Amino acid sequence: MEQGLTFEICGWVATIGMILGYLPQAIETIRTRNTDGIALPTFLMMGVGSAAFMLQGLLHKPEMLWSLFLTNLVTTICSCIVFGMKVYNDYFKNK
Repeated sequence: MEQGLTFEICGWVATIGMILGYLPQAIETIRTRNTDGIALPTFLMMGVGSAAFMLQGLLHKPEMLWSLFLTNLVTTICSCIVFGMKVYNDYFKNK
């Protein structure tokens, strides 16, 4: 198998695995609005890391790395939503 094809397959398998592993937790948190077991710095850093990987996929030359970009687009959005809910629950709702 050609190295380029192997690289692409690994990227898309990673994309599917990351999204399917991350999305259920984010959906459950959004659905229940329960953020008690979530560490605020963790989701902040996960969001920053995902955004950086998203930019890396977008800026990759000679061509964009779609698998890297799409994976981290989804995880960045989910991280931002959960982070916002955590901040709201911890600092505004309980006051």
